[in-house]
Amino acid sequence: MTLSPADTDRLLRDGVAAMQRHDARAARQAFETVAAAVPPGQPGPWLLVAQACRLDRDDAAELAALDRLLAEQPRHVRGLIMKGELFDRQGDGRAAQSFYRLALSVAETGPAPPPGLAADLDRARQGVAREAARYRTHLDETLARAGLTPGHMSGRVRQALALANGEARLFLQEPTSFYFPGLPQIQFYDPADFDWAAEIEARTEAIAAELHAVLATRGGFEPYVANDPNRPAKTHRLVDNPDWGAFHLLRAGPVPGNAEQCPETLAALALAPQPVIAGRSPMALFSLLRPGTHIFAHNGMLNTRLICHLPLIVPPGCRLRVGNETRAWERGQLLIFDDSIEHEAWNDSADTRVILLFEIWRPEISADERAALTILFEAIDAYRGAPLDMDG
Repeated sequence: MTLSPADTDRLLRDGVAAMQRHDARAARQAFETVAAAVPPGQPGPWLLVAQACRLDRDDAAELAALDRLLAEQPRHVRGLIMKGELFDRQGDGRAAQSFYRLALSVAETGPAPPPGLAADLDRARQGVAREAARYRTHLDETLARAGLTPGHMSGRVRQALALANGEARLFLQEPTSFYFPGLPQIQFYDPADFDWAAEIEARTEAIAAELHAVLATRGGFEPYVANDPNRPAKTHRLVDNPDWGAFHLLRAGPVPGNAEQCPETLAALALAPQPVIAGRSPMALFSLLRPGTHIFAHNGMLNTRLICHLPLIVPPGCRLRVGNETRAWERGQLLIFDDSIEHEAWNDSADTRVILLFEIWRPEISADERAALTILFEAIDAYRGAPLDMDG
């Protein structure tokens, strides 16, 4: 059957009018007549046919029309959502979610969708959320029957579960300058795994006393991030900003004028396996964060070390995010983390936060590897200068 352009236009208008008065049969007849006359290889009015079939409560015909539409246009957003809704009505939430997710991805990454799609996209998001909730309930109930409640599973299992059900985003090591392969992806380490950690924590009062003496002099702190006159200027708001301050104790060796003020702190630091690299390490400082300051998300320069924070002055409302975990600083309790994973920090309190910050070798790196890396880093720094670091 062949239709003239005028007949095609008339039938399409008739079909739309029938849809508006909820006459599903008349709409189907008009749209299916046009579809039957479409030459091979040409797009047909399959979306309209599918919508009329839905109004007619004919799931099989709606599915057939949607399949024809998506065969011609696999990334047709409204068609994908309609197919997801069809599976939802039939009780297949997993199939529905796959079509909803693709539709949302196309809408988010392609050209801006027309305003008329907003309601459809909202329904797709709701469908994804419903299925995610059903999936989480299924997992929780199954694990609970086996005695695996959140308090009775390891941190790694909890994190794997959060990743599996979409509650957590996966973050990996992404150092900005140097990547050492084969290291585990661990955001926060347990201080109990380090035989020196408890002794440093036990010296919190002595270290804090030296910090308070430093603060009483109102000197020695400088902006944590400063521009290098021999490099292009950095422009972010924390550059040369005293809201994020540093009182350096070790900077490839003791810092004159500062280190001698804090002998107890230096004695505590000597317990930790700090790198000793000419021009670069060891590195230790009191890090000050003033009220309302946010250290934006960033990655450290290399993944061969861990950063340690010993909290000394910690008002409520201060926290550190590493990857998908956020923890509050607690006075005298070490936080040990991989700073090559994206991290950021906040002081949302009305008071200043101060920690002792230092670095250690990653425990997974052998003595021979540490020796080789020391030579390598010294060669790198001899060529291009020691790097600027940012770690809170």
